[in-house]
Amino acid sequence: MLIRPRRNRKSEQVRNMVRENKVTADDLIMPLFICEGDGVRDQIPSLPMAYRYSLDTLVKEVADCLQLGIKSFILFPKIKDTHKDKTGSYALYPNNFYHECARKLKSEFEDIVLISDVALDPYNIDGHDGIVRDGVIQNDETLDVLSQMAVEQAKAGFDIIGPSDMMDGRVEALRAALDVNGFQDVSIMSYTAKYASAFYGPFRDALGSAPVEADDVPMDKKTYQMDPANAQEALLEAELDTMEGADFLMIKPAVHYMDIIRRIKENSFLPITAYHVSGECAMLWAACEKGWLDYDIAMPETLLSIKRAGADLIITYYAKAFMEMSIKE
Repeated sequence: MLIRPRRNRKSEQVRNMVRENKVTADDLIMPLFICEGDGVRDQIPSLPMAYRYSLDTLVKEVADCLQLGIKSFILFPKIKDTHKDKTGSYALYPNNFYHECARKLKSEFEDIVLISDVALDPYNIDGHDGIVRDGVIQNDETLDVLSQMAVEQAKAGFDIIGPSDMMDGRVEALRAALDVNGFQDVSIMSYTAKYASAFYGPFRDALGSAPVEADDVPMDKKTYQMDPANAQEALLEAELDTMEGADFLMIKPAVHYMDIIRRIKENSFLPITAYHVSGECAMLWAACEKGWLDYDIAMPETLLSIKRAGADLIITYYAKAFMEMSIKE
């Protein structure tokens, strides 16, 4: 035989030479749950590799991640019920604890990249990403609030704004609001193809942000998040976000939507982010804990697979663990 592909697999050194994809610290974004209080580092029962942090413990966690080479972080706030109302007004307070966390981190660490979350579900009493009136998610009214949120987050020091709401026209609205307020250099990482997935459960546990049970509140997010059956629609969302001024396009979830990652990657010149979501991470953890999978092999392989599918950046709760493992090697 003239052609023997196994020659390029014959040793670890040769395999390293021809390896097509590799996950590095620069590819990883660490999601962090934050809450009010002092000395809080509470493990999430349904997401055991993740914790809720108060500001003091958050600073230590970010410092530990920086030692491993991780420099990009996306913050998600757990809001007390006493702060919640129908319009998510606490999100607009300049000195709310979410903004205070951003200011503190940017003052402590010059080199980090901070990504925000722009959506109303942590802040409103309905648990939806938009304002609910008469059982309907109000698209255009929500855009006004989201635009104000984005500006306040930019003022707090976030480098990248992350609209996760899936309202129509939100990228254009946020871009216009940021620009008119002097934040032309603040980027937008749009949740471009965010599917109405079953794999967000542990995340909603961590934030207490699931839709509430009420006669005038929809119990799911299917009127704004995408139908898992659709792929072509993701290309439409990607084109719209690009035209409206997005700087990054995100696909969420990642593992169960690798075909969408690949399609958008092949049809866009923008950087592609994939969110390895809570349910996907929890499933992997559970299988490894049961001994059905080898954690040291399965976890890195999962992240590598997301990278191979076309993701330039990966948001994953395993970011820190992956880098700890990489450094040991």
